[in-house]
Amino acid sequence: MTRARFRGRDGIYALFELDHGVDLRIGFLEDDLGRVVMRRDGGYRLDRGWAVAPDRADPSYAGRDRDDLTGFACPSADIEEGEGTVTLRGIKLRAVVTLEPFGIAWYRAGEDVPFLQDRRTQAYFVSRKTHAFSHFVERAVDERHYGVGDKAGPLDRTGRRFRVDAVDPCGFDAELSDPLYKMIPFVLVAGPTGAHGVYYDNLATAEIDLGATIDNYHGTFRSYRADDGDFDAYVFAGPGVPDVVRAFSRLTGGHAFGPKWTLGFATTSMAIADAADADARIADFVDRCAEHAIPCDSFHFGSGYTMIGGRRYAFNWNHDKFPDPAATLAKLNAAGLHPVANLKPCLLDDHPRLSEVTGVGGLVSDGESGEPAVAQFWDGLGYHLDFTNAKARDWWRNGIETALLAPGMVSVWNDNNEYEIWDEDAVAAGDGRPFPQTLARPAQALLMTKLAYETQAAWAPGKRPYTITRGGSAGLWRYGQTWSGDNATAWKTLRFNLTQGLNMSLSGMFDIGHDTGGFHGPSPGPELLCRFVEFCSFWPRFMMNSWNSDGVTTLPWMHPEVIAPIREAIRLRYRLMPYLYTRMWRAAEADEPVVRPLFYDFPDDPGAVATEDAFMLGPDLLVAPVLEPGADSRSVRLPENPGGWYLFHDGTHHPGGAVATVAAPLGRAPLFVRSGALLPLGAAGQRVDPATDTERELVAYGDAAGATALLYDDDGDTAAWRDGAGLVTRVTAVRDGDAVVVSADANGRYQPAWRSLHLRSVGGPQARPGTVSGGALELEA
Repeated sequence: MTRARFRGRDGIYALFELDHGVDLRIGFLEDDLGRVVMRRDGGYRLDRGWAVAPDRADPSYAGRDRDDLTGFACPSADIEEGEGTVTLRGIKLRAVVTLEPFGIAWYRAGEDVPFLQDRRTQAYFVSRKTHAFSHFVERAVDERHYGVGDKAGPLDRTGRRFRVDAVDPCGFDAELSDPLYKMIPFVLVAGPTGAHGVYYDNLATAEIDLGATIDNYHGTFRSYRADDGDFDAYVFAGPGVPDVVRAFSRLTGGHAFGPKWTLGFATTSMAIADAADADARIADFVDRCAEHAIPCDSFHFGSGYTMIGGRRYAFNWNHDKFPDPAATLAKLNAAGLHPVANLKPCLLDDHPRLSEVTGVGGLVSDGESGEPAVAQFWDGLGYHLDFTNAKARDWWRNGIETALLAPGMVSVWNDNNEYEIWDEDAVAAGDGRPFPQTLARPAQALLMTKLAYETQAAWAPGKRPYTITRGGSAGLWRYGQTWSGDNATAWKTLRFNLTQGLNMSLSGMFDIGHDTGGFHGPSPGPELLCRFVEFCSFWPRFMMNSWNSDGVTTLPWMHPEVIAPIREAIRLRYRLMPYLYTRMWRAAEADEPVVRPLFYDFPDDPGAVATEDAFMLGPDLLVAPVLEPGADSRSVRLPENPGGWYLFHDGTHHPGGAVATVAAPLGRAPLFVRSGALLPLGAAGQRVDPATDTERELVAYGDAAGATALLYDDDGDTAAWRDGAGLVTRVTAVRDGDAVVVSADANGRYQPAWRSLHLRSVGGPQARPGTVSGGALELEA
C-alpha cells in the first residue's frame, strides 16, 4: 500500500484512506504515546483485545473494545496539511505522514531527526487472499533491539528473527530455541538518538525480524509480519529506556504486587508428586529443610497429585498418594511452607468430569462440527477449556475453590497453557461473540490467570493473591508471576537465562525467575547446582524445579559437599529481603523493573551498554554471577559511578569504569553496591515472616550525602497496600562536618516488628542518627 488520501479528522485521529479497502488512523493517546490502527473494509478482524489496560483498568473477560479510549488522556493535537504531507503536532510528539509513497515519521518535540521512520520503500502490505499483513520500518545500523518477551539468545536482539508463537519447548536451548512460551510483540529500540518502543496489539501468530533479512532494494530495516489479526501499533517516544519500559507497563495495566512470602525460596519437582509415595516425600522434604537449615517458604505441587493411572486430570486428587489432602496441606502450612497447586487447562479425552464441561459448551470447539477441538497433550489427546465462556469459567472457578483452596492450597500455578490447538477451524466462544481461536490463543492463558487471581482474591478477602503463569500475552503481569520456562540443566543455560530474563524484564515482566538447577536434562553436578542457586537467588522468583532425565530430583542437599555454600547463597537472599521487597513494591507502584541490564541505570556508559554477563538488582546492587565451570574468581567491568563500587561481602572498594576481579568461592556470587547507596538489610531467617522480622539495618556505602532511599513494609499480604495499610519510610542523608546525618520520614498505618533502624557505614563518612517523623521508629548508630 503505497498511496494514501487524507480524509480529515476523526476525533483524536487523522484519518487516511489507502488502497484495497483499508483505512488507517493516526493519533496521540498521551503526550508521548502514539497509535496507528488499521481497518479493512470498514471493520476489524477482531474488534477487541485483552492486553491494553490504561490507568490500571482491567478489561473484562469479554475484552476491551479496540476503539475504547477510556483511561487515555487523549491530548489535543494540531493537524496541518502540506505539499504531499500531513503533520500531527502535539506537545511532545509529532507525526509526519507522507502520502506517496505512504509512510510515517515520528519525532520528539524539538528534534529534527525522526526516532522512528517507516521504510520509504513499501512499508505496508496487506494480503488480498488471507488476513496477513506486514509493517516495515527503517533500522539504523547503530540501533540496538530488546524486548520481544521470553526469547532466547543474547541481550541485544539485533540481527535476529523471532516467531511470535507459543509451544511447550521442554529443555529448550536458552541461546537458540524459538518460539518459547509467550506471545509479546513488543520491541524496544535504543541508540545514539535515545530510545523508543513499538507494541503491536495483535494476538495472532507473527514474525518479528530485527535485521536478519537484508534486501538491497530497501536499505536496512526491521519488520513485523502477522499471519492474521489487526494492525494496531502503539508507539512509545521514550526518550530513555526507562521511559519506554514504564510506559509499556502502564499501557498494559501495571504489575501485581505479590505476598511477601513469594520472595522466599521455593521448591517443586515433577518427580516428587509423580511418585507413588508422594505424601511421604513431601513430609521428608519438610524434615530435610529443618535438618539442613535451608530457608524455604513454599512447596509447589507438580501435577502428579492429579494422576489416574499415569495420566493427569485437572482437579482430581490421587488418594492413593494423598489419602488425606487436607492433612498434607495443613502440615505444610503449619511448617510455613505455603502449598501451591499446578493446574493445566487441557482436559484429557477420558477425564472423569469431561461431561460436566461439554454439557455447558465449555471447551474450545471445532468450528465445523461444534465438537471440542482436539489437541495433543503429553498423556494423550485432550481438549482445552475456553476461558471466553462464562459457564466454563464458573466450572473452573468451582474446581479451584473445592479441589484446591478448600483443602488448604494457597495459590494456583497455571502451567502448560500455551494453547497448542493447531486446528485452524477452532473457535472460542468470545462471551457471546465467537471468534477464530487463531486470533487470540495467548488470551486464553491471560484469562486463565485472571480467573485464578480473582478466585483467590474472593476466597481470601483483604489478602493479595498470588498466581503464576507460564504462557500468555502482554498484560499477564497484572495478575502475577512468570518464569523463563523449562530450561535445560547446563552451564550454557546460566549464561543465556540471564539475557533472556533481562529481556523479559524490559518486556514488562518484573516478577520473574528461572528454574534453579535446570528443569530438564541430567541432574546437575555440585558446582553447577551451587552456581545456579547463587544466580537465581537474585531474581524475584526463586524456585528449584526439575524433571531430570536420570530420574534424580534436584534438591538443595542432593550434593553434601555443597550444602553449606548453597545455604549461604539462600541466606543472603533473605538478608536482602527488605531491599528486594521494596523493589517489588516499586515495580507495582511505579512500573520500575526489579532486575534490569546495566545500561538501564547507566545509559551514557558504553561499557554498561556492552555488558551482557551481569545485571542490576534495583538501582543499587550489581550482580556478577559465575557463569563458567571451574572458576573461583570473576571479572566484571563496573559502570562509571561517582565514588565507585563496594563488594558487598567484604566492603572492598572498586573504581567505576574499570574491570574488577574478585574472588568467587562456591556460594558467593560477586555482589557490588553502588557508592552513595543506602541499603536496607534484615536478618537471614528461615522464613519470610513480618511478625518476627525484628531486625533492620541501613548501610551507607561511600559518601551517601545527598542520597535518598525508600523502604516499604507491611504485613506481607494486605490488599490495601495502595491505601496506606503499609509503611513507607523515606530516608535521607545530608553532610554534617565529617559525618553523614540520616533522617527518616515514615508514613502509613503499619507498625513493623522492627522498631529501630541500625545505621552502619562502609567506606565513607560515619552515618549518625538524625530526625524521625511520622512513625514510632528509632535510628541507632
